Amino acid sequence: MKILLIGHSIIDHYGDYGKTKPGGVYYSAMGFLSCSKNNDLFMLLTGKNQKSFSLFEPLYSKVDLTLSDEIADMPEVFLYTSGESERREVYKNISGNLNVEKIKDFSSYDGILINMITGFDISLKQLKWIRNNYSGLIYFDVHTLARGFDLKGKRKFRMIPQIEEWLSCIDILQCNETELRTICSIKKEEENAEWIMRNGVKTLLITKAQNGAVLYSNEERAKKLIAPGENIVVNNKIGCGDVFGTSFFYSYILSGDNKISLDKANHAGAAAASTENLFNCTRISL
Repeated sequence: MKILLIGHSIIDHYGDYGKTKPGGVYYSAMGFLSCSKNNDLFMLLTGKNQKSFSLFEPLYSKVDLTLSDEIADMPEVFLYTSGESERREVYKNISGNLNVEKIKDFSSYDGILINMITGFDISLKQLKWIRNNYSGLIYFDVHTLARGFDLKGKRKFRMIPQIEEWLSCIDILQCNETELRTICSIKKEEENAEWIMRNGVKTLLITKAQNGAVLYSNEERAKKLIAPGENIVVNNKIGCGDVFGTSFFYSYILSGDNKISLDKANHAGAAAASTENLFNCTRISL
């Protein structure tokens, strides 16, 4: 299997604890490596630089960085998670769009996963270009596309501009419950899901932290599937949704089965949440 993963790598500063760790698409790459078999190839299109590469090297040395570019300054985010349902984020060194134009042979990929880590990972124009050149599955994690930002770098939730055009290019969409409300403001979750799928999305995944996840599909036999939360001790709140997404996508490409893939993704997200010092891992036991 050959999968292309697109998203910014970020230096995470944990404001609650004063620690600096690798972040961003790092955790999506970890999720893929946790699922992978010997013959799989993961191409990572991200930004990197020599000054901070030692943070990412234990994991990034195991993926193909041919499409990744050297950048002057890595994006940085100061994260505050204590006692909040949605973590607070303050960004520094917001990078521009990644250079997706380096992708040449689209037909070689079994799937493309785009994780909007900063919200500026790719532009709408670039997503349309990818869609026009690629007929395979595109998985899209809304992530920080759901947040605007002020002059001080604080990220605040807002309605996503031109959202219908984004949705028209996506096969599988992932968001959490807060991000869902930045896509569509209908009060009922089921009606939001129907509106999203009317705009082109085939499968919608909504993560719900300790309450598991729900899947909506335009396949009548799998209109709504629920994966309840697992009984775990939560040791980590960062990267769990990223591991969930890559696990679902990998399983779905192999099986084409929503139920199997949702259950595996739900377990993978719980495994990430229960893992202490997740940033020290290159693989999670799934």
